[in-house]
Amino acid sequence: MAAQRGKDLLIKLDAQGSGDFETIAGLRATRLSLNAAAVDATSAEASGRWRELLAGAGVQSASVSGSGVFKDAASDAALRTVFFDGATPPFQLVIPDFGRIEGAFLVSRLEYAGDHDAEALFTVSLESAGPLVFTAF
Repeated sequence: MAAQRGKDLLIKLDAQGSGDFETIAGLRATRLSLNAAAVDATSAEASGRWRELLAGAGVQSASVSGSGVFKDAASDAALRTVFFDGATPPFQLVIPDFGRIEGAFLVSRLEYAGDHDAEALFTVSLESAGPLVFTAF
């Protein structure tokens, strides 16, 4: 993967569940973590006492955190509503030159900050809340 501009990573939300994703923000700083918990299936008869893992048995999850500036007041309101409702609507994460991750996410953290002489910024954390679909570009 070649060098990319971090500002091109987008968070999109389908607040209505209609299949239409709207960009809520371009992120200035972002972290995406894909996780798979391992299930240890090692027994006393393991070859050389090496650990054996049970394929396909662990819980998979994704965590996204980032900060940036909202696209507009409507996107700010949409994300705020999702947070206060405790909803898990479909989100789409667009990672340039890599792919798109789509699925239900919970907004687990939403913060607002800003200096008196600069724009208001937000920080958001999303936790996957079901299966995710990855589409490579």
